[in-house]
Amino acid sequence: MAKEKASRQKKMNARVDFTPMVDMIMLLVTFFMLCTTLQKPQTMEIAMPTDKEDIKDEDRSQIAASKAITILIGENRQVYYFKGQASDDNLEKTTFGSKGIRAVLMDANAEAQQKVKALKDKYAKIKSSSPQQDEINRANYKKELEEIRDGEDTPSIIIKPSEKASYKDLIDILDEMNICSIGRYVIVGFTPEDQAKIDRLNGGGGSAQ
Repeated sequence: MAKEKASRQKKMNARVDFTPMVDMIMLLVTFFMLCTTLQKPQTMEIAMPTDKEDIKDEDRSQIAASKAITILIGENRQVYYFKGQASDDNLEKTTFGSKGIRAVLMDANAEAQQKVKALKDKYAKIKSSSPQQDEINRANYKKELEEIRDGEDTPSIIIKPSEKASYKDLIDILDEMNICSIGRYVIVGFTPEDQAKIDRLNGGGGSAQ
């Protein structure tokens, strides 16, 4: 009789109810959406030439000529530059990299480079155990760095990419601006006169017009 009663016992089915998990997942998704900081877009500021009213036009042109470096980007990663006013005899050919256009920009911006080095040494010695103070120090460093990059002693760079220049070439030149601590630069159109200067430098014809 005992065996007969044991065989008549009902079998319980194990069942897990996941319905409350749906609400939990929705709460977690909402929490992360509200609390997560989205990645900020990586942008690069392009500084335009000064337009202060207290500077006369002739003075502005003289300042721009003395501090200006024009970079021409041709095809096949060819880089050319000239300082001051454009003329056929001051156009020079260089390359990308530390021994090319970067060396030219570093030499033209040597004073600002020294200031940037001193600024880095200054904030390297400032240590704080407070995250809030660290954030303030980073903001102050960034502000002072921008003041150096946009200072009057930094050169004004005019970048002229040709239609045959690649997007990577332009990005590499903009990277050089950051590496050389130059904040005063602008991108303008490449003209037929620019191509004619390059052709004459390379001995490819194109008589002076």
